[in-house]
Amino acid sequence: MNAFRFPLQKALEWRRSQLDLAELKFQQLTAAVAAVDKALAELETASIRAEILVRDWSPVCGHDLAAFGSFRLHVKKKNQELAASRAECAERMAAGRSAMLEARRRFRLLERLKQRRLEDWRLAGDKELEELASESYLARWTGRLHAAGE
Repeated sequence: MNAFRFPLQKALEWRRSQLDLAELKFQQLTAAVAAVDKALAELETASIRAEILVRDWSPVCGHDLAAFGSFRLHVKKKNQELAASRAECAERMAAGRSAMLEARRRFRLLERLKQRRLEDWRLAGDKELEELASESYLARWTGRLHAAGE
């Protein structure tokens, strides 16, 4: 019997490379969201630290309060920018997740088809072997009958 050959092997390999690429892109998008989340947390921490420092100053002058007010406005603006960036990254991540799941579905579809074809090939090989064994047995049995009849 011939060796098993899946006619769509190149397509299966191409789907695998598409899946690998989609998974890599999704990981990058996930890392981008995590980086924005980290920046947001660091900004929040810096804001809290600054407020604690200003509250602990015993002689607070107007210049210090003005600088702190400017810093708070800066933090608020930066927080809005980061929130917008996170929303954009999350949207791209959702699209990347969809693309990855679709690539995985397409790959698994071809993979299952290959498994079915391999199973069919094995069953055909088993059937061929069984037929060959039956023919061999019958040929031997028929040969013994002819030898006994002579």
